[in-house]
Amino acid sequence: MKKISAVLIDDLQDALDLLKSDLKAHCPEVEILGEAKSVIEGAKLIRNTKPDLLFLDIRLGENTGFDLLEILPDLSSRVIFVTAYDEYALKAFRFSAVDYLLKPIDPELLTKAVSKAKSQITQSQETLELLKTQIKNPEALASKVSLPTMERLHIVDIESITRCQSFDNNTQFFLESGEKIFVTRTLKKFDELFSEHSFMRVHQSHLVNLKYVRAFEKRDGGYLVMKNGENVPVSVRKKPEVVKALENYRG
Repeated sequence: MKKISAVLIDDLQDALDLLKSDLKAHCPEVEILGEAKSVIEGAKLIRNTKPDLLFLDIRLGENTGFDLLEILPDLSSRVIFVTAYDEYALKAFRFSAVDYLLKPIDPELLTKAVSKAKSQITQSQETLELLKTQIKNPEALASKVSLPTMERLHIVDIESITRCQSFDNNTQFFLESGEKIFVTRTLKKFDELFSEHSFMRVHQSHLVNLKYVRAFEKRDGGYLVMKNGENVPVSVRKKPEVVKALENYRG
């Protein structure tokens, strides 16, 4: 089991002890690096340990957990707020908190919050490795793409993308698994990004991976039949180019 390093910050020792006990019982993958009871202690501990995850109380003596986050603008740790006060939830999520847990902590909600944080941490690490690889070998053909959504950053194998569809200035990705991912970026960006792969712009609103095309139907103006049974329209202007590409495709 891969460990997640964590720091706990709360001004009450009883609360720290209870949280440690809950994590040990329900989230054994969390490795606690240390604990602090104030903003100053917490900031010093975080700088020294650089944890993956931060469990942070809202009220810290005369200060707040938000004060701590404001003096650490480059904080890379994921944050789970643990507090007795529910009125700060909206502000917490403005700081991109993973979750907001109310005391006494529900073990099931704690487990879900840690699982969510673990997923985000893993994806960030994969993105970093992807960037490192591309920086070291910029000429290499990228095999993955990062797709940011409101909830998370998806790392996707490019060849698992069956097609992309434009919706105004947004793009929806359709994956071989059946999953759909909606990102706030234009289709044009991905048309350029996937130019070295087996993708083809068959319509103003459609970018298709030829690997997943089953047939080209000439009737009804012309459209592609995907291997999963979906139909994708082909523009009149693109039709000759699409037919030629399919005739020459050897994927």
